[in-house]
Amino acid sequence: MALSRRDFAKRCALASTGTAFGPAFKALAQVQGEHYQTSGHPVACIQDTETAAQKNERMRWFREARFGMFIHWGLYSIPAGRWNGKDIPWIGEWIMNTASIPVAQYKALASRFNPTEFSAASIVGLARSAGMKYIVITSKHHDGFAMFASKANSFNIVDATPFRRDPLKELAGECRKQGIKLGFYYSQDQDWTAPGGAALKTGDHKPPTYHWDPAQDGSFAEYLEVKAIPQIEELLTNYGEFPAILWFDTPTKDMTPELAGKIVSVLNQHPKLIWNNRLGGGYLGDTETPEQYIPARGYPGRDWESCMTMNETWGYKQADTNFKSTETLLRNLIDIASKGGNYLLNIGPTSTGEVPAAEADRLRDMGKWLAVNGESIYATQPTLFGAEAGEFSATEKDSEGKPKFIPGWKWRSTTTANKIYIHLFEWPGSTFNLDSVPRRVTGAYLLADSDRKQLKMTKSGNGIDVALPERAQDPVATVLVLTTA
Repeated sequence: MALSRRDFAKRCALASTGTAFGPAFKALAQVQGEHYQTSGHPVACIQDTETAAQKNERMRWFREARFGMFIHWGLYSIPAGRWNGKDIPWIGEWIMNTASIPVAQYKALASRFNPTEFSAASIVGLARSAGMKYIVITSKHHDGFAMFASKANSFNIVDATPFRRDPLKELAGECRKQGIKLGFYYSQDQDWTAPGGAALKTGDHKPPTYHWDPAQDGSFAEYLEVKAIPQIEELLTNYGEFPAILWFDTPTKDMTPELAGKIVSVLNQHPKLIWNNRLGGGYLGDTETPEQYIPARGYPGRDWESCMTMNETWGYKQADTNFKSTETLLRNLIDIASKGGNYLLNIGPTSTGEVPAAEADRLRDMGKWLAVNGESIYATQPTLFGAEAGEFSATEKDSEGKPKFIPGWKWRSTTTANKIYIHLFEWPGSTFNLDSVPRRVTGAYLLADSDRKQLKMTKSGNGIDVALPERAQDPVATVLVLTTA
């Protein structure tokens, strides 16, 4: 079952008010937190008290990065979408919930988890070769299994598996060495193997808990006190300067403002930390997190990050080979940067710790384009124009009855203080025209031209025409640079 973007957001809004999802709703890897807001915070957070200058400094590296790697990896990579000989529908990391696997059976997978092919150096190196500036990895997904050494709970990769290594520690070391920021995803609300952990409604799971095994029953508040908060404290203190980001997910009605405030008290001890809008309890956090789509106009005035998969799943699923093309992935990155956002693009390693070849190949290809054109993405500001992204239809409606946004795919634009970058998807022929430019243009050249040969410009009123070569320099996107004063 597929949900439209707006239907997805609408159901998230219902969740934030405590309204149960309808029976047609299927589990999702992440639930947007855009609508999780109340009028007051029982515990003030950093975002409530810092000055604009302080926030700008705290968010500076994130705003400059534009491109990051999401990693969904855990026990769910062992069944890889199959259970008891059957293909299980939906996304790979939700298999415990979707297939209603009992706690004891799922936890038994840990004895088989021995990812000896995992190499932190290789994964961080892959991120670097792709032009990514940061990594966010699932430290604990909804299945409750911690991918790090935890004294708070023994259901973790060091204590419960033959691997007995801490991948987060190894990644932190490599990120430090290779100059990449590291962040941790942590499922603070849902936990399907800890007594009291929350669960979203799927299938025939019954309210009010939507549990499917008595072993899951217990107190949510106690789960927070004995497992979630202690593990968050471990993540925030055991890895040096990391995490740079803490990425929360799927807040339910159980995460009251008071309970969320207990987590915020911990976060406040780390004033450089960036955290997203999915904590729950009315806390907006730092970043909007649209999932699997790019908002029509971005989020003016808010930092944001589109998280997306390369195929249709987050955690590894062997049957899912429906991968997006490198062209689509690159144009997504450009589109997002043109609207002032970041692109958090996912990989799902196998149970052996290897990155699927189809994912690694696409990332390396993206890196080749960025090696030439990265100047037009990193540390840029949104477009000065806007209409090039598309328009809202005068006749077509979306699932909520509002005008449907129809994207245009001829070009996009980003800016810096003295340059305008035009990403040409569709080659316009011998001339590129702008009817109006809000700056004085002093020159033009193609970014891929190492000689920076100046292109002939003709000014007309507030607009310009730029003479172009006969053919595009890049089949995905050729970047035209306008220098300005």
